Amino acid sequence: MFDASLSLVSDGSVADNPVSAPAMPVDDGPLLDAYSEAVTRIVDDVGPAVVRVAIPPDAGAGRRGGSGSGVVVSPDGLVLTNSHVVQQARVVRVTASDGREIEARMLGDDPHTDLAVLRAAHSTVLPAARLGDAKTLRRGQLVVAIGNPLGFDSTVTAGVVSALGRSLRAASGHLIDDVIQTDAALNPGNSGGPLLSSRGEVIGINTAVIAGAQGICFAVSSNTASHVLTEILRHGRVRRAFMGIGAQTLPISRRMARSLGIERDLAVIVTAVEPGGPAAKAGLRERDIIVGLDGAPVTGADDLIRLLGGERIGEPIELSVVSAGRLKSIRVTPTERDPR
Repeated sequence: MFDASLSLVSDGSVADNPVSAPAMPVDDGPLLDAYSEAVTRIVDDVGPAVVRVAIPPDAGAGRRGGSGSGVVVSPDGLVLTNSHVVQQARVVRVTASDGREIEARMLGDDPHTDLAVLRAAHSTVLPAARLGDAKTLRRGQLVVAIGNPLGFDSTVTAGVVSALGRSLRAASGHLIDDVIQTDAALNPGNSGGPLLSSRGEVIGINTAVIAGAQGICFAVSSNTASHVLTEILRHGRVRRAFMGIGAQTLPISRRMARSLGIERDLAVIVTAVEPGGPAAKAGLRERDIIVGLDGAPVTGADDLIRLLGGERIGEPIELSVVSAGRLKSIRVTPTERDPR
């Protein structure tokens, strides 16, 4: 390596050079341009699909009214938003990015995941966003949030995925599993709006911030949202089999996977077991790792939610569980989760 503060003299020895070469400036322009290009492209593509959701006050129902955000996920007017935004209102108003005010009705409300599905007027065609796969996310990945914080419509913030597999307690008292943590700035009014990947796909529905904290915000994963959307379209509500556990996604090392003879790098770890519940009666314990359900791989908490559909209520299921370093089977008979 050549040192600019030294030079060779005629006899081959080294002498001090009184003139130091100036440090070369680092050009961050291309990096900033790439970042800006990514964010503006996402906003241009998905911004028109983000709507404002307004709820009228209703003293008789004890509803104060308010507003939040939503994202259109189908051109015929299907809107995903938060349960706490709609406050169980049956009819709400949504305002499209072009200023159109449209009446929408509630198709289904799921307080357990803080998600709700609205249907805009049937004659309305709206720009729609794509639901992505939150399992492909990595910590540090660029994400963009669009919403209407504090009444400022179509506000854009950007940040990174801070953590994956968080659990968050919903207003119903139940834990929402597989929640995404981000430092993209969110404020009241962002609730129900989309968290977007660099591909412009919805990978989360923004749901909560921690009061007094900075850069700690949460979104329900798109995989959970997709499951809730499908259930509401089919049944008008989310029918769930209930085992009585709290769970979150867990990476599995290659060494563990090889020793257990399984071919996956993600599973679900049990973080809580409800006393007297089906899982407790079957012998499932905290820190047990669930890797399969009736032969289907379980690679995340959203898999567990999806596999525990209404058709499994009252039907015995076989869990493949790693407990104390050994792979074993546990037979559990789920009950129906209280829809309230």
